Amino acid sequence: MKEKGHNKRGEDELDLRLQSRPEEHRKEERRKEERRKEESADRKSRSVRQQKQTEPLRDLDQELKSLHKREAHRDKDRRARREQIRKEREEARLKKKTDKELVRVTYLFVTLFLVMIGYLVYFNVVKSKDIINSPYNVRQDLMAGRVVRGKILDSTGNVLAKTVVNEDGSESRVYPYGETYAHVIGYTDKGKAGLELAQNFNMLTSNAFFLEKIVKEMQDEKNIGDNIVTTLNTELQQVAEDALGNNKGAVVVMEPSTGKILAMVSKPGFDPNKVAQNWDQLNSSSDSVLYNRATMGQYAPGSTFKIVSALEYLRENEDPDSFTHDCQGEISADGTTIHCFNNAVHGQETLKDAMANSCNTAFSSIGLSLDKAKWKSTADKLLFNSKLPSPLPYKSSKFALEKNSDSGKTMMTAIGQGDTLVSPYHMALITSAIANGGILMKPYLVDEITNYTGQSVKKYMPEKYGELMTSQEAAKLSEYMQAVVEYGTGKSLSGESYSVAGKTGTAEVSMDKKMVHSWFVGYSNVENPDIAVSVIVENADTDRITGKGVAKKIFNAYYY
Repeated sequence: MKEKGHNKRGEDELDLRLQSRPEEHRKEERRKEERRKEESADRKSRSVRQQKQTEPLRDLDQELKSLHKREAHRDKDRRARREQIRKEREEARLKKKTDKELVRVTYLFVTLFLVMIGYLVYFNVVKSKDIINSPYNVRQDLMAGRVVRGKILDSTGNVLAKTVVNEDGSESRVYPYGETYAHVIGYTDKGKAGLELAQNFNMLTSNAFFLEKIVKEMQDEKNIGDNIVTTLNTELQQVAEDALGNNKGAVVVMEPSTGKILAMVSKPGFDPNKVAQNWDQLNSSSDSVLYNRATMGQYAPGSTFKIVSALEYLRENEDPDSFTHDCQGEISADGTTIHCFNNAVHGQETLKDAMANSCNTAFSSIGLSLDKAKWKSTADKLLFNSKLPSPLPYKSSKFALEKNSDSGKTMMTAIGQGDTLVSPYHMALITSAIANGGILMKPYLVDEITNYTGQSVKKYMPEKYGELMTSQEAAKLSEYMQAVVEYGTGKSLSGESYSVAGKTGTAEVSMDKKMVHSWFVGYSNVENPDIAVSVIVENADTDRITGKGVAKKIFNAYYY
């Protein structure tokens, strides 16, 4: 509209100018005006054409701009999505890490809980009685204030210990057999020892009829404690004690097939009825009277250790029967000379002959040939340097040979001298394992717990402890030990209605060759063993007493 108005005014102005100018001028002006109009029309036309030409470009440009915007939005969305995914992954990682830590903490607390429960079970099953039996446990005094201590009986019902209630209400512990059972049964004055300590809790526990217990508690009377029925055989115990006489020493008798301890004697003894009044004298005695030599004694095993040396030789040599040795009565190595007992010359020997003759030179030679590390392993397998299964306190035996031990110490060890130490009880375990085909049964002294009327509360059954050697090794050692009795150093045990396999031993402890620790370990009824015996006589005058002599009396008492 503005453009049309502008043109009309121009035409009016032109007409006025034409009227005022000459004709030629008007013509010239019209031509100019026409040219201007044409130029204006051309410009308009060009503008229209340019507009038509640039319109697709603008559309394209707008479309490109729109595309760029959409791409920018998509990039932004993608970045936002990636960031979201990253955050989600980080959150998942942190959550997973937190979950793992929570799981670890949970496992830790569950483990601690299970350990605590396990220990409580272990404590109640295994350790509780040890704690209760501790002389420092005042609970015992409380129990003794409510229960009269139960009896200890032998395997046939003979009373070995009982409590007598006096008229004034005081109590006295009585031991009818006096010294005979002193160490194994123990005492209750000035502390406790032996089975009196080991079974303290059971004897102060009453399993009498519950109505009777209630009535007595209401009447402020003591209930009667349970009785301990032992595996001990009084006849064998008395024979072993008598056989040792006044000599220091110890005897252990076991049943190889069950692990029952039938007798345990330690000399010198003491009267458990007079412990309180003789306490100072008993404690100051140079003879260590209160010491149970059967389980606590530490002795050089002498030639009984040749059983261990022979076992190691069997393990290192596939054909032990091919062994030969020419005994000339002595053997020397690295400045150490070993003699056979009484300088005997045994001549040509097999391994069985060497065992039968207890030949020191043969076993010294064997010792020099053995692998020390394997030898120690065999000794450990036989429970040296380790815990023993025992119902009473004991001392562990010691095998001290090392890899770098010299020839002298090696030879001494092979024949049971040197630094090797063992208890009579431990030798009884080894002997029992040989008699039982290599299997050691868990030794035990308590056969049954009953209430005071004889009703059974708990019965103990034989239990396997472990395999100390193979049945083949046990059979071979048994063969060698039979030779000892048939024609060797234990021949005095032959000729009876029962058979014996065993090993004698002498451990030198002084310059007097007759004053030695005299050993014997063995078992009777070889095909189906009945009892295993371990004997040591300290500083024995071998013209008068020997370990095998004590053992024979025990075997005879069992069979005759």
